[in-house]
Amino acid sequence: MSRRKTERQLNLVICLLSTRRHLTAQEIRKTVLGYAEAESESAFKRMFERDKRELRDSGIPIQVGTGDAVSGEEGYRISRTDYELPEIELLPDEALVLGLAARAWRHASLGEAAANALFKLRAAGVPVDTEAAPGLTPAMRTDEPSFGPVWQAVRDRRPIAFDYRKPGQERAERREVEPWGIVNLRGHWYVVGHDRMRGARRVFRLGRVRGEVTVLRGGPDVVAPEGVDLRSVVAGQHTEPERSAVLRVRTDAAHDLRRGALRVVPGERDTSGGGWDTLTLPYYDTPGLVRRVASFGARAVVVEPAGAREAIAAHLAATAEPAASAGGSDGPAADGGSGAPARGPRSADQLRRLLMLVPYALGRDVRVPEVAEHFGLSERQVVADLSLLWMCGLPGYTPGDLIEVDLDAARETGEIIIGNADTLAQPLRLTADEAASLVVGLALLEALPEAEGLEGGALKRVGEKLRAAAGAAVASLADAVQVRVEVDEQVADTQRRCADALDAGRRLHLRYLSGYLDQVTERHVDPMGLVVQDGYPFLEGYCHLRGDVRLFRLDRVLELTVLPEAARVPEGVGRRDLSAGVLQRSERDTVVTLDLDPSARWVTEDYVCESVAELPGGGVRATLRTPAPAWVVRLVLGLGPACRVAAPAEVAEEVRAEAARALAHYGAGAVR
Repeated sequence: MSRRKTERQLNLVICLLSTRRHLTAQEIRKTVLGYAEAESESAFKRMFERDKRELRDSGIPIQVGTGDAVSGEEGYRISRTDYELPEIELLPDEALVLGLAARAWRHASLGEAAANALFKLRAAGVPVDTEAAPGLTPAMRTDEPSFGPVWQAVRDRRPIAFDYRKPGQERAERREVEPWGIVNLRGHWYVVGHDRMRGARRVFRLGRVRGEVTVLRGGPDVVAPEGVDLRSVVAGQHTEPERSAVLRVRTDAAHDLRRGALRVVPGERDTSGGGWDTLTLPYYDTPGLVRRVASFGARAVVVEPAGAREAIAAHLAATAEPAASAGGSDGPAADGGSGAPARGPRSADQLRRLLMLVPYALGRDVRVPEVAEHFGLSERQVVADLSLLWMCGLPGYTPGDLIEVDLDAARETGEIIIGNADTLAQPLRLTADEAASLVVGLALLEALPEAEGLEGGALKRVGEKLRAAAGAAVASLADAVQVRVEVDEQVADTQRRCADALDAGRRLHLRYLSGYLDQVTERHVDPMGLVVQDGYPFLEGYCHLRGDVRLFRLDRVLELTVLPEAARVPEGVGRRDLSAGVLQRSERDTVVTLDLDPSARWVTEDYVCESVAELPGGGVRATLRTPAPAWVVRLVLGLGPACRVAAPAEVAEEVRAEAARALAHYGAGAVR
């Protein structure tokens, strides 16, 4: 980082804000401290052009006009109207939902943008509190490495090029796309746009992008067709099921199949209460039906149609046979890329911090630790920023022109005292990323039942105020990023009842279908909060069965009863840290290594993996952790010959044994 560069750029901002006319480049060279260091005219031009570009990238609007009326030479200034954040007045309920909207990105790549937006709003006197309503935890994750550059391309309306591997393909294909927007559906991000290679509208799941995304700078801006509904385009990728299968399933088993069945006919029970039930199950295609039923092993059998019955028998036969590992490297996957939007050089980061800090500190009791925590810096770095600020000011740079900073107070008591900084007293306007992160976060809040109870439509009101303050360009970006949690009526009702119990402080009784095991358990739960993450709503609460805090996905709640007794969370028990996601890892987890064919690469997209390494032929070796090895057995049974358990050996053997038990239900003559 160049300290002198940051000083020069800050002095340039102060100079261009304070001038009433456009200054020519030569006037700036003579006036602004730092440009005299340029050894030649060409060196100055390069330095000045770079500074202008970096200031504009930071959201600082440099206006171009006539600087010299005689020669017609260009001049530059910063219009305060374009620079300063417009006045925003928020009612208490509006400030609450805005803080919640920023919280949605806390653990994602746009978390910094959302946090900086709130910092600027607080500097403008807007009373935003991100810790209000602690029972609500909206959360959005952007784990896909391609998210950052795709967001940037949508923001700047630029085409993109990338390598894309469809499910079942051995090799990725090059695509060149004009992106219209980004959609989050069920926790996965998709980009919708015009595929130049195919000459048609296409949808691409960001988790299937391989390598880096290139933002194409040439050509006209991308314009989305008028009236296109991005979420409908993504959601419409699947057609309605046109076929149905008849299955037999064991009593108290195959609960996921039961929930999707059109009809369930109970069968006869033996003396122990066990037996078989008959289900009628809708399905899209035979391979999908085979994977779904095979995952339940010997507890589910396809009766008809005959083609599906033969297909699952062949699938199980191949799974039951011992298979040699495909081998390959244990190293990390070659696919790279950053998960966050591109950041500028560190001097640009420091400049943005200073331009936010000055209006925030003026007239407020602000401490070094608070600033350090917000920006993720050490307290020593904050003091270094303040010492740099002390060297900047209005052209002339006499003691009366320089910004006043009490460095002794900052070092000794942590108090930040800034004076003589009227030029920078108003907070900088929100950048496109900052404003859009809040607007998109507001859309996520609509999935929470508590949003319905906000008096006077606070969500709508604060969204309108934010869009008006940010400008048309930001509103356009926010409209191009669609985030919505799609839940059916039953889940929405469960969510509302959980929210009511949370408000009333009442204990809940749940019949809950385990996400790891084909098992329904009875739970007494003291609710602690609601979480929306990875596209799904969760109840967070103290589970008396497990004696610990647990997250319950609401679409797996089979029955919910609000009990008359009060919820009593044990003293000292707190909510979970979700910075790493809903999945909680433990040293007690079983480490499993899977060799996946190209058709099964989606496993690395849908599940958190410790490592992913490429194998010959387009497959991958994935290593993951799980507290329930039985879940891995179900996963591999569903994948069949497209997956082999490389380790541990006992899991591989259990997969083969269960496949053999399931195959016995079909008879030797069924395999062709």
